[in-house]
Amino acid sequence: MKKKCIGIDVGGTTVKVGIFETDGTLLRKWEVPSRKEENGKYIIPDVVESIKKVLKEEKIAMEDVTGAGMGIPGPVLPDGYVEVCVNLGWRDMNPQKMLSDLLGGMPVCSGNDANVAALGEMWQGGGKGYRDIVMVTLGTGVGGGVILNEKIVAGRHGLAGEIGHIHIREGEKEACNCKGHGCVEQIASATGIAREARRAMAARTDESLMRKWGDDITAKNVLDAAKEGDALALEVMDTVCYYLGWALATVSMTVDPEVFVIGGGVSKAGTFLTDMIEKHYRKLTPISENKAGIRLATLGNDAGIYGAARLVLG
Repeated sequence: MKKKCIGIDVGGTTVKVGIFETDGTLLRKWEVPSRKEENGKYIIPDVVESIKKVLKEEKIAMEDVTGAGMGIPGPVLPDGYVEVCVNLGWRDMNPQKMLSDLLGGMPVCSGNDANVAALGEMWQGGGKGYRDIVMVTLGTGVGGGVILNEKIVAGRHGLAGEIGHIHIREGEKEACNCKGHGCVEQIASATGIAREARRAMAARTDESLMRKWGDDITAKNVLDAAKEGDALALEVMDTVCYYLGWALATVSMTVDPEVFVIGGGVSKAGTFLTDMIEKHYRKLTPISENKAGIRLATLGNDAGIYGAARLVLG
């Protein structure tokens, strides 16, 4: 039987799990509820029980599994130690070792979930065919992951790829979740786009399709209005994409990836969004025309399990 590998993406609500062929073919995926009682002590045992059950159903012997990879929502040290995962209740523990022990000593690798998702997009998603990618995830916040020579760059302190917390705007009065001011996340996340729209509507009297949503406006509403040619919505998105282009230009001049991959819920706007980002990114990197392009992520919510499985393959 061909060797298999397991990808695990630990989230605050559910843990996504997938069984793969080592060539990246997904054989089966499922979810396990994240039981966070007693500081999340049941999460790993529940995942192990579920994996054993599915392997038995699929008639896959434990010795036919190369190993398991795991994406974790927080900083992860090289040995798998996690100081804190606020959304799970984990503190001062090594879930990598725990998973390995409960799976009978199976090799296990782990990494920050955003970095792992970037690895998944490089392996089988929007970055397939490239060895050096930077992924930017535009969701409720802004995450990122840096992959160079097909390896995650986590940094000495686990902070590499925290693109959402690059300081980009002076004069911002509101604080970011990181306690900073003027972060990319405050402008380019779904939350940030909606805030930019509310500010624009409050500061101007222009007629706009956005006004029908008022303070309840969402990033999708803004993008839909912009796609319909609404001038104020287009102005909001131009501001958002200017700052995103600025952030990508900064990253490009630092690590020079082959490609940027844009994912997350906001990326559902498609090439309408990436074209606007690329316009500013290219203007802000005049040093060379030979530089990273911008592509859309393709794996969606499965990027984490793909990346986790790839993680264990080295």
